[in-house]
Amino acid sequence: MKRWFPSLPLTATIIVFWMLMWDGIDPAHLALAVVLGITIPLFATRLDREFARIGSLRGVPRLLAHLAWDIVVSNIEVARRVLGRERDIHPGFLWYPLDLQNIHGIAALTSIITLTPGTLTASLSEDRKYLLIHVFNLGDPEQLVAGIKQRYEHALMEIFP
Repeated sequence: MKRWFPSLPLTATIIVFWMLMWDGIDPAHLALAVVLGITIPLFATRLDREFARIGSLRGVPRLLAHLAWDIVVSNIEVARRVLGRERDIHPGFLWYPLDLQNIHGIAALTSIITLTPGTLTASLSEDRKYLLIHVFNLGDPEQLVAGIKQRYEHALMEIFP
């Protein structure tokens, strides 16, 4: 059974979502959904993947609060610089040194950085030790690195050990 259905929840999810995309029940679409639901998990099991290890979730509320606050402040800052009279903008790239080793934590950090207006994650180094970040207004690079480490990376290291 495990050979044909390596992940029954994934198979069921694929079938349900395929049918939802077609907004109706048609025998041909149902047959295609079943075929996709069986074949996609078979190929997915062959992928080399890292499974998420979850540690302590105590830092999640604080992490989300920091993120919400930073999104609001960054929106105001970007709008003020773009729409206002102050046009003193110094965009730049920065190689951010990672202490975080878990790929799921790194993915969460890249999402957080990209969600915050004025910053964008551009690349992850091959050795997973650096993130290339584009910053809308790069003032003090050391202060930016320290802020990301303090506000996000340390919390993510607790969540993804």
